[in-house]
Amino acid sequence: MADLSRHTSDLRGHPDASEMQERYARVLGERDVVLVDGPVLLAGLYLAVSPWVVHFSGNVDLTTHNLIVGVCIALLGLGLTLAPERMYGLSWAMCAVGAWLIVSPWVVTRFPDAGMIWNNVIVGAVTCLLGLAAAGVVMRNSRSRAT
Repeated sequence: MADLSRHTSDLRGHPDASEMQERYARVLGERDVVLVDGPVLLAGLYLAVSPWVVHFSGNVDLTTHNLIVGVCIALLGLGLTLAPERMYGLSWAMCAVGAWLIVSPWVVTRFPDAGMIWNNVIVGAVTCLLGLAAAGVVMRNSRSRAT
């Protein structure tokens, strides 16, 4: 067997060290949004399954609404993961979707119960705040790259 105990992990002498350090810094500099895209994905998945968690008592309209909007929010979170620069405009749209979720129990169904209302208000507020955070992170990263 080879003796690896004397091997050092110092890469300063490597011919591509400066290029690897620049690439590493560039990748890490763009991934501040990773703190936002995971919770957005989780909020969307929760919204999609929330009618069965909160028991919307047979309200098919709001159940279908939350399923579709939840899948859309989860896809936005996935998009934030894959292409944060391209998702800048949609992160602002996520704020609008969050605001829509807050008022949707009264618009989509005629007589919402308290569980439906609180569920959508909380998920809507979280989605709106995460959309603002994602837009802020992407704006900050685009400004720092421009200078």
